[in-house]
Amino acid sequence: MRAAPLAFATSLLLAGCTSMPTGTASAPAPKFIGEPLAADVVSDLPRIARPLHYTIDIAPDAAKLTFTGTSSVDLEVYRPTDTLTLQALELDIASARLLGANGAGPGRALSVRLDPEKQTVVLGTGAPIAPGTYRITFAYSGKINTQANGLFALDYPDKRSGKTVRGLFTQFEAPDARRFAPLFDEPSYKATFDLSATVPADQLAVGNMPIASEQSLPGGLKKVTFRTTPKMSSYLLFFGSGGFERLSKQGPGGVELGIVSPIGSGEQARYALDALPQIIQYYTDYFGVPYPLPKLDNIAAPGESQFFGAMENWGAILTFEKDLLLDPKITSPRAQNYLYTAQAHEVAHQWFGDIVTMKWWNDLWLNEGFASWMETKATDHFNPDWYALLSRVDGREAAMGLDSYAATHPVVLPIHTAAEANDAFDSISYSKGEAVIAMLEAYAGEDVWRDGIRSYIKAHRYSNTSSDDLWSAVEQAGASGITGIAHDFTLQPGVPLVRAETRCDNGRTALSLTQSEFSRDRMDEAAAKPLRWHVPLTIETAGAPPLRQVLDGSAALTLPGCGAVVVNGGQLGYFRTLYTPAMIGQLVQALPTLAPIDQLGLVRDNYALAQAGYQDAKPALDLLAAVPGDANPVVATGAVDRWDDVYELATPADRARVAGLARELWLPRLSLLGFDPKPGESLVDTNLRAHLLATLGKMGEPGVLDEARRRFAGLAADPHSLDGPLKTTWLEIVARNASTAEWDALAAMAANAPTAVERQAYYGLLGRAVDKALAQRTLDFALTGKAGTTSAQMIGAVSEENADLAFDFALAHRATVESLLDSSGGKTAFIAGLGSASRDPAMVRKLEALLEAAPEAEKRPIRAKIASLRQKLASNPRMARQAAAWLDRR
Repeated sequence: MRAAPLAFATSLLLAGCTSMPTGTASAPAPKFIGEPLAADVVSDLPRIARPLHYTIDIAPDAAKLTFTGTSSVDLEVYRPTDTLTLQALELDIASARLLGANGAGPGRALSVRLDPEKQTVVLGTGAPIAPGTYRITFAYSGKINTQANGLFALDYPDKRSGKTVRGLFTQFEAPDARRFAPLFDEPSYKATFDLSATVPADQLAVGNMPIASEQSLPGGLKKVTFRTTPKMSSYLLFFGSGGFERLSKQGPGGVELGIVSPIGSGEQARYALDALPQIIQYYTDYFGVPYPLPKLDNIAAPGESQFFGAMENWGAILTFEKDLLLDPKITSPRAQNYLYTAQAHEVAHQWFGDIVTMKWWNDLWLNEGFASWMETKATDHFNPDWYALLSRVDGREAAMGLDSYAATHPVVLPIHTAAEANDAFDSISYSKGEAVIAMLEAYAGEDVWRDGIRSYIKAHRYSNTSSDDLWSAVEQAGASGITGIAHDFTLQPGVPLVRAETRCDNGRTALSLTQSEFSRDRMDEAAAKPLRWHVPLTIETAGAPPLRQVLDGSAALTLPGCGAVVVNGGQLGYFRTLYTPAMIGQLVQALPTLAPIDQLGLVRDNYALAQAGYQDAKPALDLLAAVPGDANPVVATGAVDRWDDVYELATPADRARVAGLARELWLPRLSLLGFDPKPGESLVDTNLRAHLLATLGKMGEPGVLDEARRRFAGLAADPHSLDGPLKTTWLEIVARNASTAEWDALAAMAANAPTAVERQAYYGLLGRAVDKALAQRTLDFALTGKAGTTSAQMIGAVSEENADLAFDFALAHRATVESLLDSSGGKTAFIAGLGSASRDPAMVRKLEALLEAAPEAEKRPIRAKIASLRQKLASNPRMARQAAAWLDRR
């Protein structure tokens, strides 16, 4: 699963499938295995049976938002029992029967007892049955949701007629396949699936596998049957149907590749489709295992979720339309980047997550962290002018932003029930996971690391693993000692702090390093009783090759020369470095000559150290001001964003001074770039322009504000005059400073938008208004439901500038707001997040009250938000004073 973009806001070792030629897959016949679920695998189910094969046949009624289904499960029972338990949720099971192996015999009726709280169905056999292989059949019905849980519907404007139409999709992670059929709905219960569905004859149906047959039925219907899947976890099953079209081509090894999208999308799907063959070939070469299915579709769903952007269903990736289709009228550079990286992320899962799957949700990071790392690797390989490796600094900071609080959790998060799994979909699993993997790859060496990954994939194909299986494979490939380092960074939480001091002696540098722990909310405790890590370092100094060292407590090293020293060279280490003032002075002088990733990393690292109170703001601001005006576009974008942070925390009296300095440093770069993209310019330059416009516009730059209003006014004469990659940038500047008339014009644009993507974008912009009256209008409108799945995003957008208003509104209308949210993430945590940008200490008390009443499974992210807000309320005034003193000195 890929985290939502730009958001306000992944055992039992069953017998492997027979190796198949590239582009093909077949299911093994049900096989009696006769061994219990491994003792180290968590399960919500009794350990007495497991599935071998499912057959599911559904008939959705999209208009009534209901469906009926029949299903069977071939299973092995390995202990005498008079009850069998599966998982089921929001299903009305009319009947269940127990048959012999492969459906033999007349069978017997089973009693059915549903437990909504445990999300199970308990089947009574009447008399004990002996160990062996059986088949259970079900007849049942269920509901079609309007949020992305289970089988769900999305309404959207038809791109040809403008009329509202409805498409159906599934989202089963985690854990919602039980809303689709009674299942053993846990990762380690892998099985093969046969799926069929009755749909309107004029619609396209999509599943994990190619269509095996279509049968015409009366009433304008047809029955579509898909080929049997390989052995896989239930959360990877997919079904979709609607007025779709498919743009396709043949990929490596004859695999059929397609982008499935609403009819009328046309060439908007071309960019994503053209990227698929190269990504698949890259992963095939890297993993040493061909993509095993005969087809891979990426399905564009015309909606959005508050919690995720895409899902790695095997052979049938689901991605929300705005994150998959490239519309030259509105796709921003940031959205285009996400489009590529999200698809690279989900395709990586086809190996790391689908072929090999974690045993239980506590190792979710093994899916998500690895796919995040691989997406960056692939994006950098095919788009070198995007400088994708630099994005790892932002990822590291996102992780450390959570990992430095007491409310954090280890990468390998203890998950006791499937209901707690959603707690693991956060920046620790994704971004810390990626950062730790990048650090471990550097420690092992690229070749050794890849050899270990290849051995791991081949050894565990079609089965389940834990993190230690990966470390063992890499260690056996030659990375001695990697397991201990990996355990330090995945089994305990937190961020190492490396304190560095230097002394120049006879033309050589004596470097002293001491390890401690970085914390934002328990600095004294972390200093007195720090956690301990073995920290891989890459120490760089001018004119010398990097020095690699694993820090265990403390170290004294001698380096050539007496120049600037970067302790975390290449920013590959997951730790913070606290330099002495003298070392910072050298780094400030050397910053223009350092590698772009070190420029970016040093600024972010020192800014975070200042926020936490480990040092004054001066080192961070000195480094920030030293970023050269002609810096790498990604570094420049990061610098502009940091000036935005400084502007936000400054007092009203000092904001003009911050804005003046930001203009002095960065307006020349905007002048060089111009207001409009140039033919053939790189995506990162287009993105830098967007950030410059947005930040300088927020700071009141007259030229930017006037140009935004001029362009917005021009829409009356030519509705397409703003079309292009900067459309949402200009509109956001207007929305932020909107008058009532401008807000009304934006609302009209949203209501009349010809596509779901445009409608979502324009409705989301309404919430950007700073004006409280307009913010209130946005909140009121969100509750009408007219914005569809964007309604929750509108409330989140309001919270960025009017946090207290949004939070209080959500509490006052809590039932309605929660009905707008899917259950892929905590609903209470979403409401808590609305208060994150508050500047009022009273918000802490409001969040504490929310925490007190929250379900236990949702408390951890709320605690993290409380800790973050407390720290921000304490640090921002201090940072503002220190920034003012720094400005005085300039």
